Amino acid sequence: MKEIKDIIQSFDEAKKQGKRTALATVVHVDGSSYRRPGARMLITEEGYLTGAISGGCLEGDALRKALLVMSQQRSMLVTYDTMDDDDAKMGLGLGCNGIIQVLIEPIDIHDPNNPIELLKLIAAKRQKAVLITLFSLENKKAPQPGTCLLLREGERIERNDIILKDILIQDGMQILGSKQSIFRAYHSENQHLTAFIELVEPTVSLVIMGAGNDVIPVVEMADILGWETTVIDGRANYAKQERFTPSCQVLVAKPENVISQIVIDERTFFLLMTHNYNYDIAMLHQLTQKNVTYIGMLGPKKKLVRMLGELEEQGIQLTEAQRSRIHSPVGLDIGAETPEEIALSIISEIKAILSGKQGLFLTKNQGTIHARSESIIEQVNISDKK
Repeated sequence: MKEIKDIIQSFDEAKKQGKRTALATVVHVDGSSYRRPGARMLITEEGYLTGAISGGCLEGDALRKALLVMSQQRSMLVTYDTMDDDDAKMGLGLGCNGIIQVLIEPIDIHDPNNPIELLKLIAAKRQKAVLITLFSLENKKAPQPGTCLLLREGERIERNDIILKDILIQDGMQILGSKQSIFRAYHSENQHLTAFIELVEPTVSLVIMGAGNDVIPVVEMADILGWETTVIDGRANYAKQERFTPSCQVLVAKPENVISQIVIDERTFFLLMTHNYNYDIAMLHQLTQKNVTYIGMLGPKKKLVRMLGELEEQGIQLTEAQRSRIHSPVGLDIGAETPEEIALSIISEIKAILSGKQGLFLTKNQGTIHARSESIIEQVNISDKK
């Protein structure tokens, strides 16, 4: 989401200056690549780039093609085949082993539903969305429909010239209730189009109990990732806005008043870092009664054991599911000692949970970093689809 927000900001600046822009999107990857489908980059006519579609290898070529797209006002699908041993002759030297499809679209500021405006709608609400992009793999010289449909619960925004509307809406709504983007190729007698049906999750909301000095690097690292942060403490002399990043929300509240001030969803993560036993156990009790994805708490295991024992004495028996959401000691085992290292450990654990990973060494990974099943394009015969 951070990349999307950065692109929106750069687009608004370019629009004020009357500069033309194009949006490059990785719409499919077969094999290995630095960035995955959904990676985006905004290009201005002056060559200013925001975002990235690779580790820096594709950007130069994409810039040249984007200038052509802006000039012709016609979308272009570009294929980068890094499986080819001769890729170095193209000046790419990617060092990857995949085929990357990048769609470059000119941004028409007069179109209220152009790709950037659809991204703005996504960023404006803390809600899951599905963004559908159509392109032709079989005929890259044919018109590329591009980003054409946005779906959210109770909301649908579509481009005027949308193709396969009913089918895309049906398939998009199915993905809205899932946890993974998909690819589908629609075939009929007259057309062959592939859809990147992209699930866009809201940004992570990190709620930290405690405003001590060790919280500062956690907030700073989360801010780099574009996560939304909220710091809450009962001590007004600690919970001061000037101690944290400008985007961080800082609140003064007692434990019993915290939940009412926080919107909790599946992307909301809580950290207990108050160094105050009574505050932490009060918050732990409240959070375990809510459908909270993650509760991380500083301190040794015996602290959590003691807390759970006290809660049981009060007649509060946690289920196995409730206990599984509690991570204490919080963080990955990286030998962290300093506040900055501990912050890195905590942020890394949350990222691993978000990605469904174990936080292991990549060098010991016997498989691929990204599951190859994620790139499968499902073939659909439109004439057989109701």
